[in-house]
Amino acid sequence: MQDTAILYSSLSLLFIILALKLLIHSRKSRKNLPPSPPSLPILGHLRLIKHPMHRSLHKLSQKYGPIMSLRFGSRPVTIVSSLTVAEECFTKNDIILANRPKLLIGKHLGYNYTTLPQSPYGDHWRNLRRIAAIEVFSSHRLNMFLSIRREEIRQLLKKLSCGSLQGFSKVQLKTMFSELTFNIMMRMVAGKRYYGDEVEDEEEARGFRKTVKEAVSYAGVSNPGDFLPILNWIDGGDFQKKISRISKNVDGFLQGLIDEHRCKKSNLESMNTMIDHLLTLQESQPEYYTDQIIKGLVLAMLLAGTDTSSVTLEWAMSNLVNHPEILKKARTELDTQIGQARLMDEPDLSKVPYVQSIVSETLRLYPAAPLLLPHMPSDDCTVGGYDVPRETILLVNAWAIHRDHTLWNDPNDFKPERFLNDESQAHKLIMPFGLGRRTCPGAGLAQRVVGLALGSLIQCFEWERIGEEMVDMAEGKGITMPKAEALEVMCRARPIVNNVLYGSD
Repeated sequence: MQDTAILYSSLSLLFIILALKLLIHSRKSRKNLPPSPPSLPILGHLRLIKHPMHRSLHKLSQKYGPIMSLRFGSRPVTIVSSLTVAEECFTKNDIILANRPKLLIGKHLGYNYTTLPQSPYGDHWRNLRRIAAIEVFSSHRLNMFLSIRREEIRQLLKKLSCGSLQGFSKVQLKTMFSELTFNIMMRMVAGKRYYGDEVEDEEEARGFRKTVKEAVSYAGVSNPGDFLPILNWIDGGDFQKKISRISKNVDGFLQGLIDEHRCKKSNLESMNTMIDHLLTLQESQPEYYTDQIIKGLVLAMLLAGTDTSSVTLEWAMSNLVNHPEILKKARTELDTQIGQARLMDEPDLSKVPYVQSIVSETLRLYPAAPLLLPHMPSDDCTVGGYDVPRETILLVNAWAIHRDHTLWNDPNDFKPERFLNDESQAHKLIMPFGLGRRTCPGAGLAQRVVGLALGSLIQCFEWERIGEEMVDMAEGKGITMPKAEALEVMCRARPIVNNVLYGSD
């Protein structure tokens, strides 16, 4: 009798579950979702997504429209490939779409979704944004660290000049750009160089470089288990164990930096870094400026601000050696506006609009985050006339928008001039740093670093391809869209290097 009761109870429960599923499915089916390709059970549309993802999604959008609905395993995804629809997302629906999807990376490398890029929209995020805007990325704060950017670019120029003073020499720029941006960021944050000369502790630097490199590589990897949860069970949680280990190592290094600066501060040593400034604020507002908040801000700067700038510089130089007429025009502008008597400086950027247009055109064709960072609606909303249910992952294909033939003439060609004559208000048509309230707060710093570095390289050196063959512009794997092949070019120092760079030492 008892077994019969259990059987009937189980059947009743099963019936209720099936009824609920049917009800949910019928409600979903009544929604006016964006167009969608045929999908497979369990996998959804994952079989359609090839590398590189932004190109694969662009190809699908050409068939299914500027807004389409996909399913990555168990998670619904909406793809936006139109400027008009993207602007609607971050005007009418800006607050609703101001959240991030919860992925395993954000849990471990985002301090349980509490960092600026990963935290959900709300009071905590608004506080972080205020801290970043005022205390980290304000013009006043960035101007305080101008000498660091100037010195690190000078070190790069000296390194490049070795072997190129007497004639052309072959150089590989990828590593040099990575070291440049990392040293700039770490000197601003902690007052330390981790590459090249003047490294205080080589063992510490080597360990930190390895840890950050691992963190960057995993930050740009999608965990299949986020979309097919059964995979987390199949691999025994191996991915989670790896990312957990990396996050603990990163946290240990960052906490060590904070403790070191706190100790120096107590010993009344004169320090002027971002960590020192944030520790000073911690004394008066400990509830806001906790150690975890400081570590999260530093980590966000390292993960979001180093690789993106170095990749942009590499794409820019690749385009310039493939288009020597553009390189010549930029050099003429620099020689006319600044000359060969002194090195270019950051305040000179306003005098060289053509160099700035080269940066803008590079960001148009090769945005460092081609799909931006993912958004997630906190409630059901309407985008482009279609329903987007809450907790759908929303991706904006900035790469596709930047190459939209309805917005740009010759969209796949490298033409910096389109930003000079303000053709169709070109600057308003690109979104390399995102849109809306969750746009990247470090955009100003990135543009300063890339603009000054690129201008200095053009002013101080002649650049040529290694042979007649054009530089390969194929895209590699990674969230920041790196080049598939590291850039190697021929470099020869101009007279300014010998006369100014070394003459002033």
